[in-house]
Amino acid sequence: MLGLKLPTDPRWVNLAEMSLEEILTDHAYCEQKATISCISLIQGFPEKERIVNELSPIVQEEWSHFQLVLKELKKRGLKLGFQRKDEYVNKLLQFQQKGGGRDISLMERLLTFALIEARSCERFRLLSLHISDESLKEFYHGFMVSEAGHYRLFLDLAKEYGDEAIVKKRWQEYLDYEKTIMDDLTLRGDRMH
Repeated sequence: MLGLKLPTDPRWVNLAEMSLEEILTDHAYCEQKATISCISLIQGFPEKERIVNELSPIVQEEWSHFQLVLKELKKRGLKLGFQRKDEYVNKLLQFQQKGGGRDISLMERLLTFALIEARSCERFRLLSLHISDESLKEFYHGFMVSEAGHYRLFLDLAKEYGDEAIVKKRWQEYLDYEKTIMDDLTLRGDRMH
Protein backbone atom coordinates (compact mmCIF):
# COMPACT_ATOMS: atom_id res chain seq x y z
CA MET A 1 0.00 0.00 0.00
CA LEU A 2 2.73 2.50 0.90
CA GLY A 3 4.90 1.79 -2.11
CA LEU A 4 8.14 1.89 -0.13
CA LYS A 5 10.91 0.13 -2.05
CA LEU A 6 12.88 -1.10 0.97
CA PRO A 7 11.20 -2.35 4.14
CA THR A 8 12.69 -1.50 7.51
CA ASP A 9 15.06 -4.13 8.85
CA PRO A 10 12.97 -6.05 11.44
CA ARG A 11 15.82 -5.72 13.96
CA TRP A 12 14.93 -2.02 14.22
CA VAL A 13 12.08 -2.83 16.64
CA ASN A 14 14.49 -4.61 19.00
CA LEU A 15 16.87 -1.67 18.88
CA ALA A 16 14.02 0.78 19.47
CA GLU A 17 12.82 -1.24 22.45
CA MET A 18 16.29 -1.06 24.01
CA SER A 19 16.29 2.74 23.54
CA LEU A 20 12.74 3.53 24.63
CA GLU A 21 13.48 6.99 26.04
CA GLU A 22 15.37 7.94 22.88
CA ILE A 23 12.80 6.57 20.43
CA LEU A 24 9.95 8.27 22.30
CA THR A 25 11.93 11.53 22.36
CA ASP A 26 12.57 11.31 18.63
CA HIS A 27 8.93 10.41 18.03
CA ALA A 28 7.80 13.46 20.03
CA TYR A 29 9.94 15.78 17.94
CA CYS A 30 8.69 14.15 14.73
CA GLU A 31 5.13 15.02 15.78
CA GLN A 32 6.20 18.56 16.59
CA LYS A 33 7.86 18.94 13.18
CA ALA A 34 4.77 17.53 11.46
CA THR A 35 2.70 20.21 13.19
CA ILE A 36 5.07 22.93 11.99
CA SER A 37 5.12 21.50 8.46
CA CYS A 38 1.33 21.63 8.17
CA ILE A 39 1.29 25.19 9.52
CA SER A 40 3.95 26.21 7.00
CA LEU A 41 1.89 24.78 4.11
CA ILE A 42 -1.17 26.72 5.27
CA GLN A 43 0.87 29.92 5.62
CA GLY A 44 2.64 29.44 2.29
CA PHE A 45 -0.45 28.50 0.25
CA PRO A 46 -3.50 30.17 1.83
CA GLU A 47 -5.16 30.43 -1.58
CA LYS A 48 -5.33 26.63 -1.81
CA GLU A 49 -8.61 26.10 -0.02
CA ARG A 50 -8.34 22.34 0.42
CA ILE A 51 -4.89 22.69 2.00
CA VAL A 52 -6.22 25.18 4.53
CA ASN A 53 -9.38 23.17 5.27
CA GLU A 54 -7.79 19.71 5.47
CA LEU A 55 -4.51 20.58 7.17
CA SER A 56 -5.98 22.80 9.90
CA PRO A 57 -7.39 19.82 11.83
CA ILE A 58 -4.17 17.88 11.20
CA VAL A 59 -2.22 20.67 12.94
CA GLN A 60 -4.30 19.98 16.04
CA GLU A 61 -4.00 16.22 15.61
CA GLU A 62 -0.20 16.29 15.24
CA TRP A 63 0.14 18.56 18.27
CA SER A 64 -2.09 16.21 20.28
CA HIS A 65 0.22 13.37 19.18
CA PHE A 66 3.17 15.32 20.55
CA GLN A 67 1.32 15.63 23.84
CA LEU A 68 0.44 11.91 23.84
CA VAL A 69 4.10 10.99 23.45
CA LEU A 70 5.05 13.38 26.28
CA LYS A 71 2.39 11.71 28.44
CA GLU A 72 3.81 8.27 27.58
CA LEU A 73 7.32 9.39 28.54
CA LYS A 74 6.04 10.75 31.87
CA LYS A 75 3.99 7.62 32.56
CA ARG A 76 7.14 5.54 32.19
CA GLY A 77 9.30 7.85 34.30
CA LEU A 78 11.29 8.88 31.22
CA LYS A 79 12.38 12.36 30.16
CA LEU A 80 12.10 14.22 26.89
CA GLY A 81 15.63 14.55 25.59
CA PHE A 82 17.07 17.05 23.17
CA GLN A 83 16.03 17.19 19.54
CA ARG A 84 18.59 15.66 17.19
CA LYS A 85 19.32 16.18 13.54
CA ASP A 86 17.11 13.99 11.33
CA GLU A 87 19.45 12.70 8.62
CA TYR A 88 16.61 10.95 6.81
CA VAL A 89 14.48 14.08 6.48
CA ASN A 90 17.48 16.26 5.62
CA LYS A 91 18.39 13.91 2.76
CA LEU A 92 14.80 14.03 1.47
CA LEU A 93 14.86 17.83 1.61
CA GLN A 94 18.05 17.84 -0.47
CA PHE A 95 16.22 15.85 -3.14
CA GLN A 96 13.51 18.48 -3.59
CA GLN A 97 13.66 20.26 -6.94
CA LYS A 98 14.44 23.94 -6.53
CA GLY A 99 12.98 26.60 -8.77
CA GLY A 100 10.05 26.12 -11.08
CA GLY A 101 7.68 28.37 -9.16
CA ARG A 102 5.15 27.95 -6.40
CA ASP A 103 3.31 25.00 -7.94
CA ILE A 104 6.48 22.91 -8.21
CA SER A 105 7.53 23.95 -4.71
CA LEU A 106 4.13 22.85 -3.36
CA MET A 107 4.31 19.51 -5.18
CA GLU A 108 7.81 18.84 -3.86
CA ARG A 109 6.84 19.64 -0.30
CA LEU A 110 3.68 17.53 -0.46
CA LEU A 111 5.58 14.54 -1.87
CA THR A 112 8.30 14.90 0.78
CA PHE A 113 5.70 15.00 3.54
CA ALA A 114 3.85 12.02 2.03
CA LEU A 115 7.05 9.98 2.05
CA ILE A 116 7.89 10.90 5.64
CA GLU A 117 4.37 9.87 6.68
CA ALA A 118 4.63 6.61 4.72
CA ARG A 119 7.91 5.63 6.40
CA SER A 120 6.54 6.64 9.80
CA CYS A 121 3.42 4.56 9.17
CA GLU A 122 5.55 1.55 8.23
CA ARG A 123 7.65 1.88 11.39
CA PHE A 124 4.64 2.42 13.65
CA ARG A 125 3.16 -0.74 12.15
CA LEU A 126 6.29 -2.69 13.03
CA LEU A 127 6.16 -1.39 16.59
CA SER A 128 2.44 -2.15 16.87
CA LEU A 129 3.08 -5.75 15.83
CA HIS A 130 6.41 -6.65 17.36
CA ILE A 131 7.25 -4.56 20.42
CA SER A 132 6.95 -6.71 23.53
CA ASP A 133 5.05 -4.15 25.65
CA GLU A 134 1.32 -4.71 25.00
CA SER A 135 0.29 -1.15 25.84
CA LEU A 136 2.87 0.20 23.38
CA LYS A 137 1.49 -2.10 20.68
CA GLU A 138 -1.89 -0.38 21.05
CA PHE A 139 -0.23 3.06 21.39
CA TYR A 140 1.64 2.66 18.10
CA HIS A 141 -1.31 1.11 16.27
CA GLY A 142 -3.18 4.40 16.65
CA PHE A 143 -0.25 6.34 15.24
CA MET A 144 0.03 3.91 12.32
CA VAL A 145 -3.60 4.49 11.32
CA SER A 146 -3.20 8.24 11.56
CA GLU A 147 0.01 8.35 9.49
CA ALA A 148 -1.59 6.22 6.76
CA GLY A 149 -4.33 8.82 6.40
CA HIS A 150 -1.85 11.68 6.28
CA TYR A 151 0.26 9.89 3.67
CA ARG A 152 -2.79 9.47 1.42
CA LEU A 153 -3.90 13.07 1.96
CA PHE A 154 -0.52 14.54 1.00
CA LEU A 155 -0.43 12.43 -2.17
CA ASP A 156 -4.00 13.39 -3.04
CA LEU A 157 -3.22 17.08 -2.51
CA ALA A 158 -0.15 16.81 -4.75
CA LYS A 159 -2.31 15.30 -7.51
CA GLU A 160 -5.05 17.88 -7.04
CA TYR A 161 -2.75 20.89 -7.21
CA GLY A 162 -0.25 19.53 -9.72
CA ASP A 163 -0.15 17.76 -13.05
CA GLU A 164 -1.04 14.15 -12.19
CA ALA A 165 1.44 12.63 -14.67
CA ILE A 166 4.28 14.75 -13.31
CA VAL A 167 3.27 13.95 -9.72
CA LYS A 168 3.23 10.19 -10.44
CA LYS A 169 6.64 10.35 -12.15
CA ARG A 170 8.15 12.45 -9.38
CA TRP A 171 6.65 10.19 -6.69
CA GLN A 172 8.41 7.18 -8.23
CA GLU A 173 11.66 9.18 -8.23
CA TYR A 174 11.14 9.95 -4.55
CA LEU A 175 10.49 6.28 -3.76
CA ASP A 176 13.65 5.24 -5.62
CA TYR A 177 15.70 7.92 -3.90
CA GLU A 178 14.28 7.03 -0.49
CA LYS A 179 15.45 3.45 -1.00
CA THR A 180 19.03 4.72 -1.43
CA ILE A 181 18.67 6.76 1.77
CA MET A 182 17.49 3.69 3.67
CA ASP A 183 20.38 1.64 2.20
CA ASP A 184 22.91 4.25 3.34
CA LEU A 185 21.62 5.08 6.82
CA THR A 186 22.92 3.11 9.77
CA LEU A 187 20.16 1.14 11.48
CA ARG A 188 19.48 2.97 14.73
CA GLY A 189 16.93 2.24 17.39
CA ASP A 190 16.90 5.77 18.74
CA ARG A 191 15.37 7.32 15.60
CA MET A 192 11.94 6.99 14.00
CA HIS A 193 13.53 7.36 10.56
